[in-house]
Amino acid sequence: MIGRVGVLLVVAGLVGCGGGGGGGGRQARAGGDGPRAERRDDVRDAKVEARTGWDKLGERWVDGKVDRDTIMVGRDDGRFSSIQLVVEHSAVEIYDVEITFGDGSKHAPQTRLVFGKGETTRVIDLPGAKRAIKRVDFKYGNLPGGGRAQVEVWAR
Repeated sequence: MIGRVGVLLVVAGLVGCGGGGGGGGRQARAGGDGPRAERRDDVRDAKVEARTGWDKLGERWVDGKVDRDTIMVGRDDGRFSSIQLVVEHSAVEIYDVEITFGDGSKHAPQTRLVFGKGETTRVIDLPGAKRAIKRVDFKYGNLPGGGRAQVEVWAR
């Protein structure tokens, strides 16, 4: 079984450009998933982190009402040289991503792509040496006829 780690790494090589991301930390899922599903997701995420060296910075549900979100990150979360976005549960269109670093500088990789359920962005290299990420802001939209998508931000 390839699992999520394999999907994260394999799809990263297959999918085109970079996109945006999720909420601050792990949060309870909305909808019918409940806390039990969230615990299973957290266990699966911890296994991915242990096997790949990628850290999950946060996640957000795309609910169709709000078209932008922020994942707050902090110096305590570490220093990173690249990020990647993972889309789960449904397709989503990601318009803009802006990464704000601990020193206040910003990086906005070009985006505006449609991601299917289970797809990831390419690995987005951050400018300069490893550094703290303060926040990741992004704009997105659900696609017509789809369910609710979840966007996760991973970094290493």
